[in-house]
Amino acid sequence: MKLIHADIVFSEDREHLAVYEDSYIGVENGLVQGIWQEVPEDLRGAEMIDYGDAVLIPAFTDLHVHAPQYLNRGLEMDLLLYDWLYKCTFPMEARFADIEFAKSVYDAFVDDMLANGTMHACVYGTIHSEATSYLIEKMESKGMKAFVGKVNMNRDALEDLVEDTEASIRETEAFLERYSSNKHAKPILTPRFAPTCTGDLLSRLGRLAEKYEVGVQTHLVESKWEAEQAGILFPECSCDTEIYEKAGLLGHGLLIGGHFIFPKKEDIEILKKYGGFAAHCPDATVSIIAGIMETGSLLDKGVNIGLGSDISAGHHIGVYTQAARAVQLSKLKEFYEPEGNRKISFPEAFWMATKSGGAVFGKTGAFEKGFAFDALVIDGLSDEAGKLTPAKTVERFCYIGTKENIKARYLDGELQS
Repeated sequence: MKLIHADIVFSEDREHLAVYEDSYIGVENGLVQGIWQEVPEDLRGAEMIDYGDAVLIPAFTDLHVHAPQYLNRGLEMDLLLYDWLYKCTFPMEARFADIEFAKSVYDAFVDDMLANGTMHACVYGTIHSEATSYLIEKMESKGMKAFVGKVNMNRDALEDLVEDTEASIRETEAFLERYSSNKHAKPILTPRFAPTCTGDLLSRLGRLAEKYEVGVQTHLVESKWEAEQAGILFPECSCDTEIYEKAGLLGHGLLIGGHFIFPKKEDIEILKKYGGFAAHCPDATVSIIAGIMETGSLLDKGVNIGLGSDISAGHHIGVYTQAARAVQLSKLKEFYEPEGNRKISFPEAFWMATKSGGAVFGKTGAFEKGFAFDALVIDGLSDEAGKLTPAKTVERFCYIGTKENIKARYLDGELQS
């Protein structure tokens, strides 16, 4: 057992922050054992780490991020989705056929995620097996909790990124076989989205999902263009999400739907039916996709929602920035479309960034007993003229903080260098 002293803040539930000022958290074997205002008598000889009046918060979870797009962050932000894919994103992803190039990008990507306090993530690779293998091995070696996917797409992309269906299935199965026994970073099926996948490819991925009991991540109703294309290519389906259900991809593991901005009633019903998560990516939605999730409404309907940086449609890898943007966009949504929409509170946004998204990886994202101690120590956010409360410190960090405000990082109870 070791004790860590700080001001402690985490999500008690969707609408409330739990705040323990000047308190001690006990950690043993990487798990939270309890929080106390005073050191219990039987623990007075335990190792003590004192962070004074700095604030201890859970590490962040990124439910939607494209590792190969790391070099494009903050670029081509004036394009909409279709042009952005073909002029910016696909050309970059084609370069990951070069494994040495891929290694240099993925090393920087993983290091930057950790520096910004992201310990858990659902990550897209590319169609390239060797490069994606390096990515999942890198995250596994760091002890990061992750789902990593070799992307599948066999139509409507640049020539260098259109896979032969047989090769796509063969390499995907090999990826599943090789990494399914990983302890931390595990494989997930990753058909990019309906416009880039034939029905045959999706159905065969569905058979792999059943065989290996593995989940799926993809983009769901992320833009009006994507939703319209999905309807044209799969007219037998009532909505985007039903395409994956009919292909047999759902019900075998995790379901993560990126963006989920323009869902029909049927999309919501299917996502909830399989206990899926919608990944809200605020920066990306206004930069590239031009739509705003009905966040408050979807939460009230019982949809599981976490946050995603969506590098590089989103420009900042820190998920904490997306908590702030989620609040801002929900206010815009309510103001311009008041019927059926409501703004969300900051505690709701922080909950999505930590406890809700963290649920994808089990007991993480909070400091309840038995949860993994994946944590950040933040400081340096108060003004000389007035000290912030712990809750206000967390809010300010999400709006104007940087990785320099993260003074320490813990993963499974171990201090990270």
